[in-house]
Amino acid sequence: MIKDYFINSIEKAIDLAIKNSKLGQMTEYTKGTLVAERPKNADFGDFAVNVSSLARLAKIAPPQIANNIIEFVEKEDNEYSCVGGFINFKAGKKLLSSLVEEIFNKNNEFGKPENVQTEKIILEYISANPTGPFHIGHGRWAAMGSVLANLLKFYGHEVYQEFYINDAGSQIQKLGRSLAIRIRQELGENVDFPTDEEERKNYYPGDYLIPVAKDFIKKNNEILRSAQNDVSKIELSTFCDFAKEYEEKVQRELLDKLRVKFDNFYSELTLHNSGKVAHYIQKLVDSGKIYEKDGATWFKSSEYGDDQDRVIKKVDGSNTYLTADIAYHADKLERGFDRMIDIWGADHHGYVARVKASLEALGYNPDKLEVLLGQLVNLVINGNEVRMGKRKNMVTLEDLVDEVGVDATRFWMSMRNIDTTLDFDIELAKTNSDENPVFYVQYAHARACSILRNAVNEKLNTETGEKFPAPMSEEELNALFSNFNSTLVLPTIDTARKLILKLEEYKSVIKNSAEQRQVYTICRYVQELASEFHSFYNANRVISDDKEMMRARLSLVWAVKTVLRNALEDILSVSAPERM
Repeated sequence: MIKDYFINSIEKAIDLAIKNSKLGQMTEYTKGTLVAERPKNADFGDFAVNVSSLARLAKIAPPQIANNIIEFVEKEDNEYSCVGGFINFKAGKKLLSSLVEEIFNKNNEFGKPENVQTEKIILEYISANPTGPFHIGHGRWAAMGSVLANLLKFYGHEVYQEFYINDAGSQIQKLGRSLAIRIRQELGENVDFPTDEEERKNYYPGDYLIPVAKDFIKKNNEILRSAQNDVSKIELSTFCDFAKEYEEKVQRELLDKLRVKFDNFYSELTLHNSGKVAHYIQKLVDSGKIYEKDGATWFKSSEYGDDQDRVIKKVDGSNTYLTADIAYHADKLERGFDRMIDIWGADHHGYVARVKASLEALGYNPDKLEVLLGQLVNLVINGNEVRMGKRKNMVTLEDLVDEVGVDATRFWMSMRNIDTTLDFDIELAKTNSDENPVFYVQYAHARACSILRNAVNEKLNTETGEKFPAPMSEEELNALFSNFNSTLVLPTIDTARKLILKLEEYKSVIKNSAEQRQVYTICRYVQELASEFHSFYNANRVISDDKEMMRARLSLVWAVKTVLRNALEDILSVSAPERM
């Protein structure tokens, strides 16, 4: 990275300046002390470093320190200058052109960090009940989780994606009872859900169970015939199992549609049936971390940083959600993962300390669990926020995907920081305009593809019908890219500096995004790259009679196309169209 190149050149110069007694009383320099940043005024250069912090060691003024360091810098064709205690750096043509060559050499591996410490990571997101369609919030975790998985894999980590199915609680019985009512309705009975508010909480009265009831009748004629169509004679578990399987299939089909691929679907019910929950709770009992109080069973989580102890078994004998989560997270580590990353809703903030406390109590390192807490999604139509429950066509994630498309759904759901509430503007997400960020970026990729096509296509004068030969042959274009070297792009360096610097920034964006577990930065980057490319294209004629300049600019166009495609398809899982 240019930033690293600059810092390395400064640090080498500091060592030489110390050896030559040019830095006052300084006798050594600790690498990594100085940080390169972009100057607020771009006229100063591409990067700047403040050396004022060295004054306390050198016992001389910062401007003198900066000037003395520059004496020992290997400048080549790069520009170094001093302003007060700042050393400014402007990359020369040789360095900039070598960056373009790096894109050609690495292609879809461009931006992949080298020599990084990698881990075996289990990434859990969309922990959902199999009791109905995904809501809009699930869509945000689906998009962000899958993008994060792609990003971490590209960084070099081994990533295992897991979906945790909440299928062991009373909600499955609620689902079965609700399906039974819908089946009775389909069979012609005059029956409905309770109207009493408290009783109604024991059912799922949504219309989404109507097609499930129809499917049950179609596939279970024998069962219904044996019961003489008396639903009350059929075991509740029959309806529970059918509805659960049906809803799980619907959820998985939508995930496939949304380009979200899980390596495993982990059932909470399986966790209980395997004996693992009982096993880990017994370990806590054996270590004295469990006690009885007021008829309930408590975990001493306050001994490990939680603000109070937590109930793991209620007075009625049923487990709390924490009970299974203790076993589930311990099981993840027992399966050999170095790190666990979970994506939860912001309302689970207080839950983090409880799970970490249980890991520590069981003898594991609680820092192996990272929890990303995400804010909600607001649907916006024509500038007005819409209550999702009041807009029938937009209640479910599937409705949203059908309305705006997979690309727009994924991009919009990923383009804001996870700790920020997302306003999803439905109408804007459907428009083919520069204001729609996903269209803007995809159009930049399509424009780059169009330029490359036009370079080898005949030109037609639409008024006269006269044809002009292609600016270059496909063989010439292929030879340009297959035999690319840094000198080819030199003629356009002066007009493409900002674009090349933005291309080079992709490397630091990938590294920082992966390390900070952020995906919105990738969306922001491709928008900025698209903007720089559009500006470059509008200011510079790419296809022209100047063959040398044309080759240089076509090389840049190919580089832009490559980086946009890599970011869109490989990281964001958003299509990179060649025509729009």
